[in-house]
This record gives sequence, C-alpha cells and structure tokens, in this order.
Amino acid sequence: MTSAGLSALSPGQRGHLAMLGFSALVAGSFSLGAMAAPHIAPAALTVPRFALAGALVGIAAHLTTGIPRRAFVAPWRYLILGALLAAYFVLMFEGLRTAAAVPAAAVFTLTPLMAAGFGWMLLRQRTTPRMALALAIGAAGAVWVIFRGDPAALMQMHVGRGEAIYFIGCIAHALYAPMIRRLNRGEPAVVFTFGMMLAGFGLLCLYGWRDVLDTDWAALPAIVWICLVYVAVAASAATFVLLQYATLRLPSAKVMAYTYLVPSWVLIWEIALGHEVPPAIVLGGVALTIIALLLLLKDEEG
Repeated sequence: MTSAGLSALSPGQRGHLAMLGFSALVAGSFSLGAMAAPHIAPAALTVPRFALAGALVGIAAHLTTGIPRRAFVAPWRYLILGALLAAYFVLMFEGLRTAAAVPAAAVFTLTPLMAAGFGWMLLRQRTTPRMALALAIGAAGAVWVIFRGDPAALMQMHVGRGEAIYFIGCIAHALYAPMIRRLNRGEPAVVFTFGMMLAGFGLLCLYGWRDVLDTDWAALPAIVWICLVYVAVAASAATFVLLQYATLRLPSAKVMAYTYLVPSWVLIWEIALGHEVPPAIVLGGVALTIIALLLLLKDEEG
C-alpha cells in the first residue's frame, strides 16, 4: 500500500493493518523454529536474535525519529518489557524442541483471552459481549488443536510438555501487550522497541551466557542460521514495531486477536516446506480461530 493510501486510513485501521502483517510474519518462526530448536539451546539462539534485531531497530530509530535522551527516562520500564519478551522467546524455543509447529501456534492463540484479562487489570479495558464471544470461540479452537481433536485427551488433560512450556511463555507475551500502553510515555514505537530490545539483550546475556559460550557455532546446521536471521529480522525487529504501533491504537484484546490467524499461516508454511499437515479433524479448530478473528474485526469498538 502506498503512503497516500496509508494516510487515508484511520488510526484504528492502520493498527489493524499492522497486526495483519504481524500475524503473517510471526507464523514463520514456528515452522523454522521447530526445525532449528533441536540443534541449539533456546537461550543461545535468543541472545543473537535480540542483538541483531535490536541493532536493526536502533538503526531504523536513528534514521527516522531519532533517539532522544528523554526516551530513556525511567529505564526500568524497558527492563520489565525486555524481561517479558525474553522469557517468551526462550520458552517458545524450549517448547518447540518437542511440540509441533501447528499445536504450538494454537497455544499462541490463547494469548488474546489472557491479554483481555491483563488489559482489564492494568488498563480497565472492557470487553464487549461480541469480543467475549469471539475470545471464547478462539480459545475453544486453540484447545481443539492442542488436544489434536481428541476428546479423550482433553478429558485427561493430556498436554504435551512442549505445549505446556510454551504456554507459560505466552502468559508473558499476553502481559506484554497492555504493559506497552501502560508504560509508554509518548515515545515513538521504534524508539520504545529499541529500548526494550536493548534491555532484553542485557538480561538474556546475564541468563544465557554459558549456553552462548558452550555452543559450537561453526558446527551448527544451516537451518539454525536461516532461523536466526528470519526470527531476528522478520519475526522480531519488524513484528515488535508492528505490535507496539498497533497496541497504541487498538485495545489489547483486539491487538492480540490477530494471533488467531497464526495457525492458518503456519499451515501454509508447513505445506510450503513439505511437512506433514495435521488431519482434517484438527483443522476444524483452526477454522474456529478464523471465525473468532472475523467476529473481533466486526466488533463495535474501533
């Protein structure tokens, strides 16, 4: 879309467009991450991811809005956000060691429901009846995929270890969305993202320095480097800016609602990479997540 076309859109519409791009870009990290995760420790992969993505965002901030000194007032804000995102990505790759890409993406779709709860707790954002229905349908679709469409597994609450680990990370991600709006003091999205990534990188170095030193970087297979570049550029630098841009223009629950598109995008990735596609009964849960997104897009609030 041209700059003239973008300027014709309302702030809310631009927020929706940003989240559409977010969902498309983030989906690739599931398929590529599942392929790379067995070959490298999660912290060892996440440290260079934050370093590369942070450098790209820092350059973008310098070339566009600039990085004013006032942006680093109250640096504790960036530490909180950086810790949440660092925890999310480490736990994501830890979970992808054993979880398949599509079920992991389904776990990710539980974040809108959690984001709605955190949005009410932190910002007193109200959830309309239509939005509540959409969140419930989306959560039902996610649960259906997570349990592989098997009612017996659901009754026994038999969740894979990888999915359980990743779910903890998704809690951090859901809290991150309303915390952006709570902590932002008018800084441009790209500057605020740079501060968060700088803080996250520092925290990750403290946490994962041993994994970084113990990794034989020269012996890593190509998929690890492909995954690293993709997640740093497309699924980190770009999506962080898009997420913060949209969060300042849309309610937290609606921002996170675009995660409902991620399983569908992951299916496209899996087909493109020649991987096995889940059975049709599981795809029914993916269809529910799409219905949830459509309901949210029709919601009466922005």
